[in-house]
Amino acid sequence: MIAFYPPSSQSPNAAVIVTDAPIPMEHKEIKPCIELEPFIHSFWELKGGESDRQWERNFPDGCAGLVLNLGDTCITDNGADNMEFGKTYVVGAMTSFKDSFITSDTHLVGVCLKPAAFSIFYNYAAQNELTDNTVEFEKTHSFNMDKILKDPANYLNRFFTDRIRKRDNQLQSVLENIHSSNGQLSIYELAKRNFTTVRQLERNFKTHVGISPKGYSNIVRFQNALNLIKNSDGKRSLLDIAFECGFYDHSHLVNEIKRNTGRAPTQINLSHFSKAEKM
Repeated sequence: MIAFYPPSSQSPNAAVIVTDAPIPMEHKEIKPCIELEPFIHSFWELKGGESDRQWERNFPDGCAGLVLNLGDTCITDNGADNMEFGKTYVVGAMTSFKDSFITSDTHLVGVCLKPAAFSIFYNYAAQNELTDNTVEFEKTHSFNMDKILKDPANYLNRFFTDRIRKRDNQLQSVLENIHSSNGQLSIYELAKRNFTTVRQLERNFKTHVGISPKGYSNIVRFQNALNLIKNSDGKRSLLDIAFECGFYDHSHLVNEIKRNTGRAPTQINLSHFSKAEKM
């Protein structure tokens, strides 16, 4: 999804922007209030730079989110969808990379939810109906453009605090198991540890996360591998990293990186990984 936010236990590689060019765009992020921290990674804002005309690529992280477009029409979903001025969109969990076209007139404000947190605030649709899609929200669910322009952080904190429908994430324990193992536990083991069946676990993940527990585990494993590659500064072989992350061999890791990023490991410019500024 289009999101810029710092690393967390639920989204280990979500702190990065990956692009093929220098990054003149302005992006800011801020953590939500304490009451919302269990459910929301961050609020974020992106503005295109003066000379921007570039495709910006985002990698899957298993998180849904919301976006309000405050600028010109933004092309997203690899060119398949447009986000129009003044409208709010819900962005489902991604199973592969997504490209959005950033220009000097791009201005987006968004919210990155934690996995399975969408139903904390909305009684809208099963998350598997939104997977890999960007869907315009009805006005009753949308952000107020005037209020968000005045004070985005305060408005969004109030907006979501007032919308809390429940306070328990029934998949929290499973998600913690997945992240603590860097995605290497089998689905059978996850079900066993959480006193449920594989079938029920898969049903709950599709409803609340949008992807299967195996698919989500694969995303976590891929992001862990990408972080190890980034932090190794070329001092570790891909084979070594592949084994540490639970891949069969070098080729298995390379194929997984290609599937999630559209590029081979050598084509990913890791020097452009950057943290967002404070809002």
